[in-house]
Amino acid sequence: MTDVALALPIDDEQRLVAGAARHGHRIVARCSGGEELAARIGAVRPELVIAAAAPQYLNARLVGACDEYGVRLAVVAGAPADRRHAASLGLLEVLDGPAEWERLLPRDDEVDEQTRARPVIPPPREVAERSSLVVAVWGPSGAPGRTSLAITLAAEFAMAGARVALADADTHGASIAPALGLLDEAPGFAAACRLAGAGSLTSAEFSRIAQPHRTGRDEVQVLTGLGRPGRWPELGADRVEAVIGAARDWAEVLVVDTAASLEQDEELSSDLAAPRRNAATIAALRSADRVVAVGAADPVGLSRFLRAHADLLELTGPERVTTVVNKVRASAIGLNPVAQVRQTLARFGGIQDPVLVPWNPAAFDAAMLSGRTLPDAAPRSAARVAIRELAGRLRPLGADRPPRRRVRA
Repeated sequence: MTDVALALPIDDEQRLVAGAARHGHRIVARCSGGEELAARIGAVRPELVIAAAAPQYLNARLVGACDEYGVRLAVVAGAPADRRHAASLGLLEVLDGPAEWERLLPRDDEVDEQTRARPVIPPPREVAERSSLVVAVWGPSGAPGRTSLAITLAAEFAMAGARVALADADTHGASIAPALGLLDEAPGFAAACRLAGAGSLTSAEFSRIAQPHRTGRDEVQVLTGLGRPGRWPELGADRVEAVIGAARDWAEVLVVDTAASLEQDEELSSDLAAPRRNAATIAALRSADRVVAVGAADPVGLSRFLRAHADLLELTGPERVTTVVNKVRASAIGLNPVAQVRQTLARFGGIQDPVLVPWNPAAFDAAMLSGRTLPDAAPRSAARVAIRELAGRLRPLGADRPPRRRVRA
């Protein structure tokens, strides 16, 4: 049973209330306008809000309240002016009126029909046919350095001359924006997902919602992540796949920072239409050309990595995965840490030729403190050198940039 709150004209409200029980839903709030419903959402905690697209029933405060509490919002429009009002609030997926349960929340048998009728996303083309590259950065829980690695990789690609986008698809703890000192009041990746859901995501829209971040003489276009983790339902699997597909025409390299969890236990839910919190991570990993799997070089970090690495290979296959072990140091591993890490990965995970990034906290701290990338803050650091070599493995560096001319004084 779904708890529903309404902000609708009286005729639509009465029709939905009369049929709610028959469709297996419960009305927890009936409000005469968007202001009233926005004030009550925190108290009644509905799972779904159904609102008319007219200004009386739909406003910025109601949209913000739904975002804050992670409530799905279904908007019903009966006139073109109402659709324009919804679009002005960033809501492009609007249902045609009048409000009917069959359209809003179909029964399980109708969900099956809709699932079969849903357009099939074409399989990705072979990597060799693509001029673009999508790199997903993943690692298990425990802060192995996913975000730092994703930011540094994006900077290296940009400084090599490629047009680069960096997307934060972490639905548990997005952190690219604060790491780079960017405002994340309007999450760019969530906005891209909304536009993709409405079929309106173009290169011009990408450029509008992305935030440029300077690195050296170049820029990385950043799609910031969710400011509130409760907004994760906005990052559905179909939307994330559509964003990645559209980004191939906008950027030459897209680096996606993902969450740690690969669990799909939510698939056991009886609500087939419900969103999945880990769907964004899984969709990004499946859509990527290359997956960078990051683990921390200590006994706990390596144990976590090896256990989760098997799940990753089941999801993506081994041919697209490049293993990176971060924070390599003798103080946590013992003598000759490089050899010990390589031997452990080969013996227990069958992993050959990993990329090892040495422990360099001063360099990463300098980058974090100044809101810059590692190549800007510590260009000579050993960690930067290792990550640059990783970027060269994923995509040859310098192919897009003409040689600089040396100016004589």
